[in-house]
Amino acid sequence: MKDEFSNLPPEEQEAVLTVAREIARNPLIRRPSLKTVSMADLYDMTFAPRTPVIEGLLLCGTYIFAGSPKIGKSFFMAQLGYHVAMGLPLWEYPVRKGTVLYLALEDDYSRLQSRLSQMFGVDAVEGLHFATQSKTLAEGLNDQLEEFVALHPDTRLIIVDTLQKVREIGNDSYSYAVDYQNITALKRFSDSHNVAILVVHHTRKMEASDSFDMISGTNGLLGAADGAFILQKKKRTDNEAKMQVVGRDQEDQELTLEFDRDRCVWELTKAEKELHKKKVDPVTLKIVGYIREQGCWTGTATELLACLPDLDLKPNVLTRRLNVDTSVLYNEFNIEYTNKRSGDKRTITLVDLTGLDDDNDDGMTVNDDISKTGAGV
Repeated sequence: MKDEFSNLPPEEQEAVLTVAREIARNPLIRRPSLKTVSMADLYDMTFAPRTPVIEGLLLCGTYIFAGSPKIGKSFFMAQLGYHVAMGLPLWEYPVRKGTVLYLALEDDYSRLQSRLSQMFGVDAVEGLHFATQSKTLAEGLNDQLEEFVALHPDTRLIIVDTLQKVREIGNDSYSYAVDYQNITALKRFSDSHNVAILVVHHTRKMEASDSFDMISGTNGLLGAADGAFILQKKKRTDNEAKMQVVGRDQEDQELTLEFDRDRCVWELTKAEKELHKKKVDPVTLKIVGYIREQGCWTGTATELLACLPDLDLKPNVLTRRLNVDTSVLYNEFNIEYTNKRSGDKRTITLVDLTGLDDDNDDGMTVNDDISKTGAGV
């Protein structure tokens, strides 16, 4: 390079030096501050599927669970944690078994022992862990959660009971920005580790036409979260309650629950769900049928198209459709899809996981080999 520069005419050397000096003075020329991806690059990326913890009810992500004080939120949290740790269906909803961390920050261990024994007897569950103290978000809660997940890589659910015990308060108290920041900090963790975080919170006393407007604090909480659950009773003495569920990637629904005061658990009596369901791409359905027959397939997109002559697609279009439907393949059809580049060749692998996990009685497969973070390919 030095020889090439010295061979340039003087006027060209000066032009090169001028550009070099300008770059040195202005770092934005060297490295743009705004990172972007093109639409084409976006479609060429593959991401780990967003898996359900409770199918049709709770996905991986960060959710608000709100209700008035003493309505039975903590009983429901214990019930939820127990079912996930055991892998037992919750009412009509299949559950993906995994370790649960319950931060019961308004309780003590004596009260937890009494509550759990009343609900489930004295048969212990190893996968359900409790803590009655933790750091706040400002003090390093996420670091504590990192340590727990490192020790328990099969963690599926983290319950934070309550938000008030871990939230970071700014100078302007409960501002939109602070509320949004609190939930965003937890969401970054749930997204990076493919777990569900359920944050218990209170509702306002003042009624609202939209139940979700009753969440205490600002709209920043719901704005940053992946969804919310609202538990409400008409009268505090009622056994019946309504639980409304809303989320970015799931059906809106309203559940009618009844509290069994003898066992201190909530029972489902009625479920009203949104009727619309997204249709699966016909191309994806053809691929699913082929993989069901094969069990496992590895090769390039061109080779896969050769096995499916009915599909009139270009190889890069097929790859992009698979990238987009990674979660559909995994969650609805139990097929794991990976896409890796080796040299100048991109290799697709599709594996039918049905029946591979003999320990999961509800048919939902736990696969810890899936990457827990999205990666561009």
